[in-house]
Amino acid sequence: MKQLLKLYLPLLFAATIGIACSGDDDDGGSSVEYNANRNDTSREPALQRLEFPKVKGGNSIVIIHTTNDEYGINYSVEWDCEKRSQRWSCYQMYAANRVQKTKRYYSDSNQYPFDPDMPAGSYFDYDPFWGSGFDHGHICPSADRLYNSAANIQTFYLTNMQPQHNAFNAGLWQKMEEKLRSWISTGSKAEDTLYVCKGGTIDVVNGDGGVKDPVITTLRNGLIVPKYFFMALLRKSGTGYKALAFWAEHLSVDHSNDPLGNYVINIRELERRTGIDFFCNLPDAIEEDVENTSVENIKWLWNL
Repeated sequence: MKQLLKLYLPLLFAATIGIACSGDDDDGGSSVEYNANRNDTSREPALQRLEFPKVKGGNSIVIIHTTNDEYGINYSVEWDCEKRSQRWSCYQMYAANRVQKTKRYYSDSNQYPFDPDMPAGSYFDYDPFWGSGFDHGHICPSADRLYNSAANIQTFYLTNMQPQHNAFNAGLWQKMEEKLRSWISTGSKAEDTLYVCKGGTIDVVNGDGGVKDPVITTLRNGLIVPKYFFMALLRKSGTGYKALAFWAEHLSVDHSNDPLGNYVINIRELERRTGIDFFCNLPDAIEEDVENTSVENIKWLWNL
């Protein structure tokens, strides 16, 4: 398996006011609109893609997983080397990469491989999930990456995992993932794209509305168990952009029969809770509009 891109970002600075969008498919489609908070792409142009939130930098690195095919980037992860936990995985869904060409990866001996792009000492020297009582919770799901066997195997890397109660992983979380796949299918229009950023809370956020208790527990081996999980979604179609967020408490209870509308918040509220700046590469005017849509309008727009 060939890793075409590998990005380590010990420190990343915000872009300055007045930087113009480049006008390609992944920056909002305008060369005249401006963006004050987009990612610095001087070291890696891929960071302009719309699925990326503002990267944290500091003790965190970004790893971009690719496959040697026409799809290029598979998914990307921000990994906190000090906390030894991922903060999010982000990726794109569109009709072409929703075509199933392979089966779910399975191995008798190495079901959850170590990420070959992780720097030494940034992860455990064993799989910390085994014996913990928690599932290996995919953040970029296997079922979203069945277009290529290499892409599917990469979703099983330990850096793409967060510990999840089985009732949550196989219940509400799975229901949310199935809903995402229903929004982008092989029958979707070629220009329709769903930009996805998902994860579990690992950071205390001291700002107004921020989560002060982001983890359920830290296991004896150091594995962080998030208290909340989220999905930030941006849909681009021929009619423009729309966005929503799912936010759910991580409980060992099956809530798969709950209406998904119960878990909808807008992106701005998700940013307040997590401290993460989602869809920062959108032109400011579009970002302001889609991130502040009311919950009532979001449910109407997304038919929830």
